[in-house]
Amino acid sequence: MKQIRYFYKYIIFGYSAVNTHGFGVHSPFIYHFISFIIEEKNPYYIFKKIESLRSKLLNDESKIKINDFGTGNNRISTVREIARHQLKSAKYGQLFFRIAENNKVQNVLELGTSLGVTTAYLASASSQINCITLEGCSEVAEIARENFSYLGISNIKIVVGNIDQTLKNALDEFESLDLVFIDANHRSTALLNYFEQCLTKIHANSIILIDDIYWSTDMEKAWKKIKENPQVTATIDLFHTGIVFFNPHLYKKHYKVRF
Repeated sequence: MKQIRYFYKYIIFGYSAVNTHGFGVHSPFIYHFISFIIEEKNPYYIFKKIESLRSKLLNDESKIKINDFGTGNNRISTVREIARHQLKSAKYGQLFFRIAENNKVQNVLELGTSLGVTTAYLASASSQINCITLEGCSEVAEIARENFSYLGISNIKIVVGNIDQTLKNALDEFESLDLVFIDANHRSTALLNYFEQCLTKIHANSIILIDDIYWSTDMEKAWKKIKENPQVTATIDLFHTGIVFFNPHLYKKHYKVRF
């Protein structure tokens, strides 16, 4: 039933979203963001290496123990299965890279490292980026560390443990946050808690990325509340990810864009 609902939501989204290439968007900022970041297709040198790593992970049958603080479902899985079901696609990883690169971000926080592929995209936009990523499962985090070493990325710090407990200390390490990616506990109470804690470190040019906003009815409700937050001035809904802006010069408006 969950898969049927998700597919139905995707079809509805396809009818309601637009692919304007920026045209018809009155905000110059949002026009630029859609035209030159979301729809940009030029490859960067690191993309090929990160995708080579993804291919390696998709063929890795090594077994690891998963400690899932979100669901409480501790289990044995393989690296291959995690790569298949948890990694963001290349399209989204490369979008996140472009967001980081275009906005010259310096302080990046990720909630939910998984195998570190998306983290690598976030952190490799510049060697000057200070990236902290939070992961609940120690065995998954260890594989992510190995992946960062393989890619030659040294500006990432992994914090291991229940994000409900590690987030506060991680936030204390930043004076402010330029870019946040939330891909952790897929429950509205957890998502809203993480979002509200991150708000203490945002500024006018900060961007928060919310993953799987249509994952469930519960996650949809959380996304709706995030859009209604008075500090939020605009959002872009790509279906699989929501992009949140805080620039006070933007009109309060919510865009749906096919990607």
